[in-house]
Amino acid sequence: MSISKLSSVLATSYENFPKGRFITLVVLRTTHSETIFRTEGSGEPMCSEFVQAGLEGENQKTIIQRLVMTKRKQVAPERRYGREHLRAHELLYTNPKDGSLCSLNTNAPCEMCVDCFLYGFAAGGGAQKSRIWTEDAFSILPASDVVGDRTINAIYETGTMRDEKGNASTALNTSEYIKPGVHFLDVVTLKDVTADELRYIIGNILFTSRYGAVSSRVGRMENQILGVFGSITELPSSLELVQATYDVLGKPLEHPLNINQLITASKQVIANWKNKRGVSVQLSEEELANLVTDVETNWSEAERDNFLKRLSQSYESFRQVAPDKKKAKAKGKNTLVEVEI
Repeated sequence: MSISKLSSVLATSYENFPKGRFITLVVLRTTHSETIFRTEGSGEPMCSEFVQAGLEGENQKTIIQRLVMTKRKQVAPERRYGREHLRAHELLYTNPKDGSLCSLNTNAPCEMCVDCFLYGFAAGGGAQKSRIWTEDAFSILPASDVVGDRTINAIYETGTMRDEKGNASTALNTSEYIKPGVHFLDVVTLKDVTADELRYIIGNILFTSRYGAVSSRVGRMENQILGVFGSITELPSSLELVQATYDVLGKPLEHPLNINQLITASKQVIANWKNKRGVSVQLSEEELANLVTDVETNWSEAERDNFLKRLSQSYESFRQVAPDKKKAKAKGKNTLVEVEI
């Protein structure tokens, strides 16, 4: 089984102190609708950076502007996806200080749920460093090839741009968007995770389907795992992967790229990573397929409750409340009741 092949770089149980075990996921993210990645409000340009086109020959000397899917744009939707299911299975805890249920961006994490232990938190008197290390993902093609403009208007209920008095609507705006069929390559590094934590993280990546701004209307994206490595250090960055893949693809390149050619080129690049210093494990194509099947099985309707509760239970001995109090879990709920000693 592919999980057992990764045993040398998997933790047998959660530990507070790191022990230098790295698992690297190579992820291909493909837009399936118009998508918006920006850091400011409406009308701002897409996130982008000027970087070298490739790593060899003329590509090394050529500077192009690539789109950027920032690390927060990746992690936030995936984290929320996992939390949806933790909430559905009553595996989110209350904050021991004010009794509020664990929630993102409220400065009141419970510090005891699966999400807090894996993705980290920093609030109040405690902190937990995230064990999912992400970085900016870059587009293969230049931004100029894969960004378009869309004029946005707001019509009245009459179906026209004029109100009942005949006044024209002023709700007109032009905004940039990323075209469907744009590919981002990403390297995700996991530090000292257990087998069930690995299943949870991969599930969040594979099953999250909406990213960026206005995700209820646009932002549909598909994620594929192209490679899994075990090592004692980080492997090449997302930018290096994109540049090396760009070199392999050769020129001329234009949108939309053939996804099969892109996958072949990317796998050709990462095949050389097994010779990188510190790499001890690389899953084969069959082993990778088995790993994805294993993840889908544990996340299935029949197994999800047992899987999530098993994962949550693995942190039980590390959950803490104030030293002068003890916790008691309310029957049928994961709400902490404080009882004075």
